[in-house]
Amino acid sequence: MGNWIINHGLSAFILTVWMGINIFLFVYYYQLYNTQESFFYTRHILSSALPWARAPAAVLNFNCMLILLPVCRNLLSLIRGSFMCCGRSLRKPLDKNITFHKCVAYMIALMTAVHTIAHLLNLEWFNNSRDGEYDILSTTLSALGDSANETFLNPIRSTTTTPTYVAFTTIAGLTGVIITLALILIITSSMEVIRRSYFEVFWYTHHLFIVFFAGLVFHGAGRIVRHLETTDPPHNTSFCKDQPLNWGNIPECPIPQFEGGFPQTWMWVLGPMILYICERVLRFIRYMQPVMYRKIVMRPSSVLELQLVKNGFKMEVGQYVFLNCPEVSQLEWHPFTLTSAPEEDFFSVHIRSMGDWTGNLINMLEKLPEGSQGPKMAVDGPFGTASEDVFDYEVSMLIGCGIGVTPFASILKSIWYKFKESNPKLRTRKIYFYWLCRETHAFEWFADLLQVLEKEMTEREMRHFLTYNLYLTGWDSSHAAHVMVHFDKDTDVITGLKQKTHYGRPNWDKEFEQICNENPSSTVGTFLCGPENLAKELERKCVEYSDVDPRKTRFYFNKENF
Repeated sequence: MGNWIINHGLSAFILTVWMGINIFLFVYYYQLYNTQESFFYTRHILSSALPWARAPAAVLNFNCMLILLPVCRNLLSLIRGSFMCCGRSLRKPLDKNITFHKCVAYMIALMTAVHTIAHLLNLEWFNNSRDGEYDILSTTLSALGDSANETFLNPIRSTTTTPTYVAFTTIAGLTGVIITLALILIITSSMEVIRRSYFEVFWYTHHLFIVFFAGLVFHGAGRIVRHLETTDPPHNTSFCKDQPLNWGNIPECPIPQFEGGFPQTWMWVLGPMILYICERVLRFIRYMQPVMYRKIVMRPSSVLELQLVKNGFKMEVGQYVFLNCPEVSQLEWHPFTLTSAPEEDFFSVHIRSMGDWTGNLINMLEKLPEGSQGPKMAVDGPFGTASEDVFDYEVSMLIGCGIGVTPFASILKSIWYKFKESNPKLRTRKIYFYWLCRETHAFEWFADLLQVLEKEMTEREMRHFLTYNLYLTGWDSSHAAHVMVHFDKDTDVITGLKQKTHYGRPNWDKEFEQICNENPSSTVGTFLCGPENLAKELERKCVEYSDVDPRKTRFYFNKENF
C-alpha cells in the first residue's frame, strides 16, 4: 500500500478531486434547474429534460477549462522545475498529463452526448407545445411574444417552423452542431489505431479544437434557455399557473416576461485559452530561432541521427524535444527523446522511419551531399520526463524496447561523462540496463556507446556499476546457425560486447529477485520506455517485489509518456 501511495497516491487524489467536482457541479445545477422558481414555466414545457440539459452544460464548462492545460508543455515544464526541490511523488502526476487530458476529453464527450440528446428532446417538446398538442398553459406560454410588449419563452416562433430549422439557423443551434461535429472528428481520430497508423490525420483533425472553442464561446450567446424575469408587480407562478387565460387581466397575474441567461462559458475558458495562446506564441518564437546541423548520420535499421546546435539550449538527461521541418510539413511537430548528454556541446535525436513524416525526412536527408546543411529544422523544448529522476535513486533499472532505448542513451552517456570527470554528486551506485529488440540490426547503432562504457568501467575497475542485458526477441535459422558456430568467442557476434546477447524475453521474476538479493535496503527506480502491456507487467512486479520493511528493497515504477 505504501508503494502504491508513493507511485499513484497524488494522481489518484487529483482524479478523485476532479471527479468530485464534476459530480458536485452536475448535482448542484440539476437541483437548481429542477427546483428554482424562475424556471417553473420552462420546466412545465420541457419537464426533466431541462435539468438534464443544463447540468451537463455546467460540467462541460469545467472540463473545457481543463482540457488545454495538460498540453501546455512549457507550463508543465515550469511547474516541474518548481517542484525539483520537492519529492519525486509531487512530480509524478506531471508525467500523467496526457492520461488526464484523455480523461477530461472522455468526460466532455459523455456530457456533450447527454446535453445534445436533452436539447433535441427540448426542441421536440417546444415544437409540440407550439402546435397546441399539450395543455392550455403550455400553448399559452408558447404563444407569448407574438404580441407587443411580450417576451417569448418558446424559441420556436411559428407553427410552420421545425426543430431542424431552429437547430441550423439559431446561434445556439448552429454553433452546437458545429462544435459537436468537431468533437466527433477530434475523438474518433484520436483512437490508438488511427494515431499510430495515420498520425497526420490525428494531427490535423486535432486542430479542430480551434473551431470547437470558437463555437463554444458563442454557443451561449443564443440564450435559448429562458427563465421568468422579475416584474413589478411580480408574476405569482403558483397562483397564475392555473388561469393562463386571465394573464394581464388581474393584478396578481401580469403577463410573464422572460429573458435568457447570461453566457458563462467564455468566463470558464478565457484563462486557459490565454495560457494556450502564450504557449503557441512561445513555440513560434522557438520556431524562428536558428538551428544548425552539426552532423547527419544514417544508422542501421533506418535510424537517422541528427546532431544539432542551438544557442541557449540547455537540457537534462531523459528530456525530449518537438521537431518541425517546414519542408516536410509546415504544421506538424513530432516528439523525440534527446540521446545526447547534458555535458556535450550539442544535442542529438535518433529518428526511426515509422510514418509519412519521418519517412519523408529521412529520404530528404539521405539525398543531401556529405557535409552540407539540411533543411530548416525548428526545435521546441526541451521538456521534462520521468527519466529526469534517474539519478535520484540509489539503484536504477532502465528498460527500453526498440527505439525506446533513446532516453537511456542520454542517461548512459551522462554517466560516462560523470565518471570521466569523477563527479562527486553522483548518488547512483548501480544501474541495470535492459534492451529488448526484434531484429539484430537494431542493436548496431547503440553498440558503440555500450562498448565505450564497457571499456571505461573495466579500466576504472567498476564493472559491477553497469549491468546490461540485451534481448533479441526475433531471429531466423541462419542467425541461429551463425551464433552456434561462433559460440566460443569472447565477444558477442551481434554487438561485439563481452556481454552475450540473450534470446527471447526476460524472466522478470528472476530479474527482480536478483536485484533484490544484490541490493538489500535500497530504493530502486524502474524506468520504462516501451509498450503499455509491458508497463502493466513491470508495474505489478514493482509492487510485488517491494517490501513493506523500509530496511529492504523497494521498487518505484516510472514510464515515459509523450
